[in-house]
Amino acid sequence: MKRLFNTNFNNESVHFMLLVLRVAVGIFMLVHGYQKLGWLLAGGEIQFGDPIGVGPVLSLYLAVFAEFVCSILLILGLATRFALIPLIVTMLVAICIVHGPDGFDKKEMGLHYLVAYLFLLVAGAGKYSVDNLISRNLSGRRR
Repeated sequence: MKRLFNTNFNNESVHFMLLVLRVAVGIFMLVHGYQKLGWLLAGGEIQFGDPIGVGPVLSLYLAVFAEFVCSILLILGLATRFALIPLIVTMLVAICIVHGPDGFDKKEMGLHYLVAYLFLLVAGAGKYSVDNLISRNLSGRRR
């Protein structure tokens, strides 16, 4: 029973779960981005929403950048905190503008992503990431 209520952190477990969260959320969002990338590469007239008033073409490019490119960076743990910023903005646009008038059921998925992204923004990529390799190399050069 004591182990069940223990609040001490096992650092290896935390780093492993940061990896799991990064990869899982990155893959989930990558699916959305891949679909939009297909629309972008299909050619022809782009019919995409313009929730922030920059035009449908630029809106689609921004969505593909966030959902596809930044998701790949998130999965790799490369420039993680920078990659999370467009993802967070995308979720805020989805929650507040695209689904603004809708009920909670339409906003719920975006809120799940947003909470995961905010957690990763604060926690960072963790030990099992390219960011960690870069950080260790930079630390070794300063000595």
